[in-house]
Amino acid sequence: MGKGKGRARPKGGANKRQTAPKRSQADRPQPGGEPFAARATPPQKPARPAPARRSSPIPAQVSGRMARRVAVFTGVPSLLAMGVFVGSYLLVSRGGMEIPPALTLLVSGAFFLLGLVGLSYGVLSASWDTNAPGSLLGFEQLGVNLALLRASIRVRQAPAASGDQGVAEARAK
Repeated sequence: MGKGKGRARPKGGANKRQTAPKRSQADRPQPGGEPFAARATPPQKPARPAPARRSSPIPAQVSGRMARRVAVFTGVPSLLAMGVFVGSYLLVSRGGMEIPPALTLLVSGAFFLLGLVGLSYGVLSASWDTNAPGSLLGFEQLGVNLALLRASIRVRQAPAASGDQGVAEARAK
């Protein structure tokens, strides 16, 4: 196997690879088989039917009321819980007080737990009447909404023959 075997190289330094001239985007074949410039309209996706909009079982006014209550009854305790860490740090570093870390964690945890309770309370204390916003703290609505919640749980657990009778009774109270 000598040196002469293999591919012959052209003389004159023309060992660069020959390439076809570049085509413009309009001349390139497209997936449809014809150049893009020859198409009258761009390809379209098959039309899908629009998804059916489901109406929310919770009216927009009521959900806004719930969101505000949740923000207050969850946000305030959560901010206090984070403030306990800052306050504890400042008291220990600048005030010269000796505060056990377990106490800081316990108090902060209690505020976070209160925020978790506030989440449920914010939802259950909102008035479901779209015309009546309810009171500031919502104590009277809490009883009504808890009765509705219990009745709906009973309806789900009872056979289908009972219908929504339990919910109707709870609303009548």
